[in-house]
Amino acid sequence: MAVELRVPPVGESITEVAIGEWLKSEGEFVAEDEVVVIVESDKVNMEVPAPVSGYLEKIVKASGSTASVGDVIGVIAEAAAPAGDGVAAAAKDPAFDTPDTVVPPTPAKADGPARVTPAARRALAAHGLAADEVQGSGPAGRLLKDDVLRHAEARPAPPETATPAAPRGSRGEERVRMSPLRKTVAKRLVLAQQSAALLTTFNEVDMSAVMALRREHQPDFTARYDVKLGFMSFFVKAVVDALGQFPALNGRVDGDDIVYHDYCDIGVAIGGGRGLVVPVLRNAESLSFSQIEQAINDLGRRAKANKLKLDELVGGTFSITNGGVYGSLLSTPIINPPQSGILGMHGIQDRPIAVDGEVVIRPMMYLALTYDHRLVDGREAVSFLRRVKACVEAPVRMLLEV
Repeated sequence: MAVELRVPPVGESITEVAIGEWLKSEGEFVAEDEVVVIVESDKVNMEVPAPVSGYLEKIVKASGSTASVGDVIGVIAEAAAPAGDGVAAAAKDPAFDTPDTVVPPTPAKADGPARVTPAARRALAAHGLAADEVQGSGPAGRLLKDDVLRHAEARPAPPETATPAAPRGSRGEERVRMSPLRKTVAKRLVLAQQSAALLTTFNEVDMSAVMALRREHQPDFTARYDVKLGFMSFFVKAVVDALGQFPALNGRVDGDDIVYHDYCDIGVAIGGGRGLVVPVLRNAESLSFSQIEQAINDLGRRAKANKLKLDELVGGTFSITNGGVYGSLLSTPIINPPQSGILGMHGIQDRPIAVDGEVVIRPMMYLALTYDHRLVDGREAVSFLRRVKACVEAPVRMLLEV
């Protein structure tokens, strides 16, 4: 019996997805609940498992095409697992359904190469590798794309060779379809400009105190919490402190109403595998420095692997973005609707400043606060940014609440 493979619900308000990588080829056997294809939304990637065991009879939507939630993207001809199919047997093994069970990789059989997924086959070709050069970590020694990429990264880099320069005057061009993520980013940025009265105010902060604290306590902090003490936790804590004093920046406009939040869900912009994403630190007002750093480390790692969950990317009340990691000295960040404020951090530079009538060299960072002027007055915005500056320049203020 033919069973249709459909795009599953991805999340509230998401109606369209892009078809990502097909992990199975037409005619290949797939076990029930085995991942067949990856679909990409504007926020997260989602694995689509096979509803039944059988053969992938037809791929209706090819990689790179778009589909709506509920659309048929493939057809599986229901069938029992072929005799001796280790992959199907492994997928049916109840032990694989136990979250805490660790199944060690099974080496390839001595009398033949490990089974290779289509994605791994393409990765082998891209890196000029043979299947028998790479150890498979999937069930029954199945060779996965990640196995190939890990092997390729571990190889010594080949000697650099001169790459022929493109002919001068070349007028070639390439047309590439926008990804769902990029389309949504474009729509939301335009929406922010059209629906809010955006204004940006600037200040600068002396990072000497924070840098001194990090130098003094970094070894103990890292040893205890298994994560480095970074700059972001200081700014998250400073923002939470300032939002407590200026709650309009933690609110939003909803029609003719203003909605204030008694919690701080802080979005932190992270460069992910598919572009910029803004996962949210829930109830940041209750998090310690170590909890903030651990959460950001985890979110950053999963963002690069496209493993963030949809509910981690929605519902923030204020955002922070750090263009300094890319070398930005100054910028005007755009708010993430319906939020009313976003803080932009930038690069740290040693600059001469006047302190007590003397010129000294200090590590300085420019800060930018973009806010929705419909809700936030200029006095509040400037005072908010000054409070962030005061907390970062003297972190003890956040402890003493002064």
